[in-house]
Amino acid sequence: MARSLSRTLGGGIACLTAALALVMHPAAHADTQTWQAVQKAGVLRCGAAVAAPYVMRDPASGQYSGYFVDLCRDFAEQVLKVKAQFVDTSWDNQVAGLQSGKWDMAMALNQTPERAQAVAFSVPATDYQVSLLVNGKNPKFGSAGNNLADYDKPGVTIAVISGTAADKAVSAAIRNATLMRLPGSDETRMALMSRRADVLADANDTNHLFAMANSWAKEVLPVPALARQGVSFALARSTPAADLAQLDAYLSQRRASGEIDQLVDKASAQIIAGQKAQ
Repeated sequence: MARSLSRTLGGGIACLTAALALVMHPAAHADTQTWQAVQKAGVLRCGAAVAAPYVMRDPASGQYSGYFVDLCRDFAEQVLKVKAQFVDTSWDNQVAGLQSGKWDMAMALNQTPERAQAVAFSVPATDYQVSLLVNGKNPKFGSAGNNLADYDKPGVTIAVISGTAADKAVSAAIRNATLMRLPGSDETRMALMSRRADVLADANDTNHLFAMANSWAKEVLPVPALARQGVSFALARSTPAADLAQLDAYLSQRRASGEIDQLVDKASAQIIAGQKAQ
């Protein structure tokens, strides 16, 4: 499946050689503070803010899916030998909940210098940048290209999920358009579909999937690029280096083997199948 998301190994591969033994022998290295507490509790709690395809939640069953969910569950069960528990939250509360001990790991957080002052990041599981979705028939963008200035105009409304990296990036870059901050991806998509918003600013892989499933939607990768960052798990700032190295080794191994790409494909297929069934 063609995807716009870049999945270069980046800095993560550097951890593979040095730390791979930690994954292969997890029990021998699980005696430090963070993982020791998790193993004593018998459960790894993962903060879950919904944004497909990273984290998804079935409203009927309450079951979580998505490739960060798969990674959290696999790391819990195969490495730490505990169960995974997903704690419903919003993007605005991901860091605060981590700091207050409501969950052990926050899923799918973009690495930013500001967040790095408050939390510890794993190596990236994948890479991110903000893209724009528009209705291809919107007359406001008849001559628009991929220049951000083509969409930053008076009379244009841009929907964005409050508290996300996209929110921060767009807020810093937009000078003339109106921002519509909404709590989740369902709300931002509905705003675009109902034409209450002219543009949806979100993660490029999320927007790419939506554009694939909706012929009227056009995806734009703006120039200059917005918020090109790694997407990682976040842990408490006090997490011991040995514990973080164990998680890094796990992610580096799975990324180098192509397994994370396969999980992205799985989540993508789930989303498209669900949209076709509606």
